[in-house]
Amino acid sequence: MKTNVSRIPHCILGIFTLVVGSATCAQSGYQVPLTSDGQPDFQGVWGNNTITPVERLELFEGREFLTAEEMQLLAQTAGDIQAEGEDALFGDRVFASAVSGELQSSNDPTTGNYDQFWLAERIVHNRTSQIIDPPNGKYPPLSEEGIARSARMALVRNQNPANGERFETLDSHLDLSVDDRCISNGAPYLDSGYNSYWQIIQSRDYVVILQEMFHDARVIPLTDMPPVSAAIELWHGDSRGYWDGDTLVVETRNYSDKSDYSHNRAELNVERFTRLGDRQLRYQLTSHQSDTYSAPFTREIIFDYSDGDIYEFACHEGNYALPNMLRGAREEERREQERLTSRNGN
Repeated sequence: MKTNVSRIPHCILGIFTLVVGSATCAQSGYQVPLTSDGQPDFQGVWGNNTITPVERLELFEGREFLTAEEMQLLAQTAGDIQAEGEDALFGDRVFASAVSGELQSSNDPTTGNYDQFWLAERIVHNRTSQIIDPPNGKYPPLSEEGIARSARMALVRNQNPANGERFETLDSHLDLSVDDRCISNGAPYLDSGYNSYWQIIQSRDYVVILQEMFHDARVIPLTDMPPVSAAIELWHGDSRGYWDGDTLVVETRNYSDKSDYSHNRAELNVERFTRLGDRQLRYQLTSHQSDTYSAPFTREIIFDYSDGDIYEFACHEGNYALPNMLRGAREEERREQERLTSRNGN
């Protein structure tokens, strides 16, 4: 199916919801509710289910926002595509599929992969990219160190059995990523549509952000508690928060350099949380990551309020795939040894 993004649909179909994006969605005269301690109240469950891609597509070069007609068309086309196939549309694939009119399939749809059942209802916001700085909507150029590290990571990915290569490349659990091993999927976890809910809990001196993915809880002090030593590196970094008017600002340092995720290797992440209304929260992340990018970048995501609950994501407890992949690697080695023995007549 091919689609012309300039035409205007007559209806909106599928599982996709239209909302107005952050530039115009703040409720007029909105007063942020307060906790019993007099702080802005962000408590509740918030979902990151936007279809807005992280980087701006060339089709929208020079444009920060979608028109209302384009938003309608994206919702209709994405719904049509989703209804035609069962393969899961993770992350940016929803937007890419809607723009191209063709299904952008997931990583490995040939062996019994995820389908749409596992994904949340997606929402159309009006930005053309999550990246708002640089203004072109794309990540800054890689630094020299970032170029070298990107090449190393590409080599590892190409040799990873999870990408369809032979199992002999899997010598140890250490050859797999930290999310394959159920250690971490990053904090903040910013992938949309899949385990993408956060529950925020507040007290006078702390904010807790419980991420659905890996049920990770970020405990963020709001006091003058001194930071941990720079020699101590953590998967989720060391966070401190403070209030800037009605905006919660969280600064995080001391990320482990073993992380696979870009902003979770940053020297400094600055997050800003601002309520735009009863059911929308503007989230901004500015990441300073000189080991990867030549300049900082900022992403903006609209989180939508959820009336549902977060349930435990028990990754490690059910991670039978990891030992099975190791067993598969050993079985491949055994078969290869039998083949060599048979060929040599021994």
